[in-house]
Amino acid sequence: MTRRILFTMVVVTSVAVVGFGVALGVAVSHLYHDEAVSKLEREATIASLEVPASYRTSVDPLELPTLTDGTRLAVYDLSGNRLAGDGPVVADSAVRRARAAPVTDANAGGSIVVAVPLSSEESVFAVMRASVPSSIVTDRVHRAWLAMFGLGLGVIALAALIASWQARRLTRPVLALGETAARLGEGDFAARTPRSGLPELDVVASALDSTAMRLGELLQRERAFSADASHQLRTPIAGLRVQLEGALLVPGTDASGAIADALHTIDQIQLTIEELLALGRDISPAREPLDVGTALAEAEQRWHGGLAAVGRPLRVRCDADAPAPAASPAAVRQILDVLIANALEHGAGTVSVVARASGGGLAIEVSDEGQGIDAGTNDVFRRRTAASAGRGIGLALARSLAEAEGGRLLLRAPGPHPTFRLLFPPAPLTNGRTGQLPATTRT
Repeated sequence: MTRRILFTMVVVTSVAVVGFGVALGVAVSHLYHDEAVSKLEREATIASLEVPASYRTSVDPLELPTLTDGTRLAVYDLSGNRLAGDGPVVADSAVRRARAAPVTDANAGGSIVVAVPLSSEESVFAVMRASVPSSIVTDRVHRAWLAMFGLGLGVIALAALIASWQARRLTRPVLALGETAARLGEGDFAARTPRSGLPELDVVASALDSTAMRLGELLQRERAFSADASHQLRTPIAGLRVQLEGALLVPGTDASGAIADALHTIDQIQLTIEELLALGRDISPAREPLDVGTALAEAEQRWHGGLAAVGRPLRVRCDADAPAPAASPAAVRQILDVLIANALEHGAGTVSVVARASGGGLAIEVSDEGQGIDAGTNDVFRRRTAASAGRGIGLALARSLAEAEGGRLLLRAPGPHPTFRLLFPPAPLTNGRTGQLPATTRT
């Protein structure tokens, strides 16, 4: 690109310089020739004052001034004979024409010639001839052409320098765009292109930065989905394995019942995958008021057996005045699964899930009877890296889902008896009322 810009600029400038230089050179040539003719005419006119009309009867010889610039003067009678001066012995064509014309000029014998008629009482009695070698004018023209040639080379060199600077100015942001694109291809989605001040390239840079941002967000979302999916599917897959292994190891087990239970678990796994995909891709229908009682009953149904298997009861209660927020059932389902699974894995004793009204909105609290979280533990909702261990994926997922639904997930009490609180603002009123749900309790 740099070479093309430089070559184009030099070619265009050269064509312009040559075209203008040729025309100017021709004009300079004519100008110097006309100047020489005017000078000769002036010298001949001045010298004619030295030639009186009575030169025929005068005994004094004619004397013409001697010029040092190469100009030669001569006087001819009407017969064409030279009377005095430096010139041809016999009058040339310019002198002959001057007998009938005011002033004539011509190029003869390598000289520029001007002939001026000398008159007295409106009668021509002689002709003054002035000449100068053509080489004097030619040398001036050649020197002028040489100066213009040098000036033209200087203009072309200056154009090359400007073209080189402009090419670097244009190619630098293009190379920066290419470098940013290469970094994006290597997976560095934090790469950004500096602005160059060129509107067209800045538009491309802005579009590339936006693409990098979108790709980074997409990759981050896909990575989060992978982590979230593995976290959410680990427990049901482990339960499925236990069910199937138990059916194989225990003689007389009802195979049909084991298969039915396994299919139910597989359906739950498939539903979890679909919900995580939809939530991860921001695919959510228009939110309707959430049926809180149904959401809690489904959570109880999913987790009652797993908790009971390790001797831990599950208590679920929904107060009668609990409002129905505008939230996605899938998001609430995943949040409750994370909180209950967290209580099962890290807690102890009874797990309680209570939904009640709070400040005009809905509060769902999930607690257990364990020792809770150490006071020195960092933010439990911070997503952990791949190299770290412990909490960090499920709770981070739950908080992000709550915030995406316009709610908040808080650690109300770190322990003992840790309690997580899920808060939702109330749904918009329908027919002047907010949906109320009947109280339910299950142990």
